[in-house]
Amino acid sequence: MLLPKRKVRIETERMTLRPPVHSDYRDWSSLRLHSRDFLQPWEPTWASDHLARKAFTNRVYWAQRSINNGSALPLFLIRRDDQALLGAITLDNIRRGPAQAGTLGYWIGEPYARLGYMRETILAVVHHAFHKLDLSRIEAACLPENTASRGVLEKAGFKYEGVAQSYLQIDGRWRSHVLYSSLRMDRRGRTDVGQA
Repeated sequence: MLLPKRKVRIETERMTLRPPVHSDYRDWSSLRLHSRDFLQPWEPTWASDHLARKAFTNRVYWAQRSINNGSALPLFLIRRDDQALLGAITLDNIRRGPAQAGTLGYWIGEPYARLGYMRETILAVVHHAFHKLDLSRIEAACLPENTASRGVLEKAGFKYEGVAQSYLQIDGRWRSHVLYSSLRMDRRGRTDVGQA
């Protein structure tokens, strides 16, 4: 059974967030290549064909299938001023039923890091997840020493939840991660004491 093709676009102050398309290949491969040393310490080991056109084509097909079947929302960050590709974010592992949850993963090219783009992106994707997808919980994880990623999550309202031992293989080894979450109806740290 063919699912209807879903179109997703999220507008932020400076960017359009949209699924990858085949014509993004050159910009994507160039940005990933030039940001390799910046990205690799925080990512799973790149396959030998990571930057190949065929691998990118598979990524585009996976993105559209995932959007159509509601299992993930993979988006590229496109700056509106000049149409530059800045990075990507994926709301993955979307779980329905009693969970109503998903997991965020993201990367940004080195030239665009620490300019507020990822915080802007995370805020927009979380809002979309809560108000358009009706999710209740968004999770994210990063390496404990990744202070930039931890900082952007905290600035976007995510709260620290703990440590997951040997959570993912990063740069060729099993690594523990710190876990964060954002809840649609977040009452953590609040109290009703004194409320009449």
